[in-house]
Amino acid sequence: MADGSSRRQATLFRLRRQLRKKRESLADQFEFKMYLVFLFKDEKRPALFEMAEVVPVMTNNYEESILRGVKEEAYSLESSLELLEKDVVQLHAPRYQSMRKDVIGCTQEMDFFLWPRNDIQKIVCLLFSKWKGEGDECYKPLKADFEYHHSDYERQLIRLLARKDKSGLIINNPSQSMFLFIDRQHLPSKSIVFKLSSVCLYLPQDQLTHWGPGTIDELLAPYL
Repeated sequence: MADGSSRRQATLFRLRRQLRKKRESLADQFEFKMYLVFLFKDEKRPALFEMAEVVPVMTNNYEESILRGVKEEAYSLESSLELLEKDVVQLHAPRYQSMRKDVIGCTQEMDFFLWPRNDIQKIVCLLFSKWKGEGDECYKPLKADFEYHHSDYERQLIRLLARKDKSGLIINNPSQSMFLFIDRQHLPSKSIVFKLSSVCLYLPQDQLTHWGPGTIDELLAPYL
């Protein structure tokens, strides 16, 4: 049986071969599932949502350089990997559906009420992926942390009170791995509330195959 290093090299060669044939980012070779969890300070049941769509977009586009280097045989495996490691994948999730069995269907936009409220402890995203073409049972958890504590995002939301924009507001966690798109709404009472519109996760491209143990069902069980 091949060891971890051999499997990693085989994966990298496969990705280089795909890049030689198609002008795609490495993230396009995968399918993703994302789950959003709101954990509360009291014993209230967590709010769990499945993102109905996850759209990968490259932050920095080095594919042209990689394609040219592979074509001209100018890059070794190590130098090609060095280029790939500079890229970050944005994983955009504009739509969601509740995991509660008594709630049916999807919504076009998130409208989860974020502020002013004090009952949320933190927001957690769980990210799973598999190679395209594999069955759903092949989804594996990516070993990356996506957490956003209430104290961190509340400070940023309070600063947004001075802004007049109603949509397109963005805040991010300290590690810059999770970005929340926020809508500002004025209530009839003239109070201002902030609602979550969509989510974007940032993942270094070299971590696309850094999978951990467990299945989707096993890792979601504590939140159901």
